[in-house]
Amino acid sequence: MIRIAAVGDVHLDEDVVGRFRPALDELPDCADVLLLAGDLTRHGTEAEARCVAREFGGLGVPVVTVLGNHDHQCDQVPQVVKVLEEAGIRVLEGEGIVLEFPAGRLGVAGVKGFGGGFAGRCASDFGEPEMKAFVRTTNESAEALGAALRGLDCDLLVALTHYSPVPDTLAGEPLEIYPFLGSYQLGQAIDSAPTALALHGHAHAGSERGTTPGGVRVRNVAHPVIKQAYSIFHLGDHLDAGEVSRIGHSGIQQPWS
Repeated sequence: MIRIAAVGDVHLDEDVVGRFRPALDELPDCADVLLLAGDLTRHGTEAEARCVAREFGGLGVPVVTVLGNHDHQCDQVPQVVKVLEEAGIRVLEGEGIVLEFPAGRLGVAGVKGFGGGFAGRCASDFGEPEMKAFVRTTNESAEALGAALRGLDCDLLVALTHYSPVPDTLAGEPLEIYPFLGSYQLGQAIDSAPTALALHGHAHAGSERGTTPGGVRVRNVAHPVIKQAYSIFHLGDHLDAGEVSRIGHSGIQQPWS
């Protein structure tokens, strides 16, 4: 069994540093890896990235992340990525990584993702150049995620994004902003590989649980949704791909319904 801790949308700055650390210091006892689902910072500055490095660096378990829209705000993405990776935090964007654990090889493929909407209520690659560019960004991001997932040689496969791949986990958000919170193309990419679990953030007022059209379990791990330092998911060969359990920071295990 591989134990995956996950959280997103921590939005760190100087005034937040230290808030997560007591729970993070317990990670080696309850998780094998920590996955961060983007929006690590408030405005995407190098200074805020250093706060993330202090909070999430040196935890005793591998840390893998994607960036979110907030992490792009100040156009300092190269500096942000450099600071994070110098702290040992692996940043994925259209890439994958395989981590070796006693229970097997965990493959994680990640992209930030982008908006666009979902079946029946989505943007199309038609009309003005600006709209075509918007949808092209969505398609390219999803294609990169699908290629990364299909290219990993591993025992268990996880997709990590910031934007949502399904509308299920957006329930609670205004319907009008669904197209800016995720896209169906990400769900198609996830279904193109034998993905065991998909994790995302971004939807602060959304819901925790969803499923892709192909049956992959999707979990919104945005901090405002899970309301704890991280959620923990157990994945193992003896479980069906959709059978995922969760341990809250309280340490009480609850089976998924």
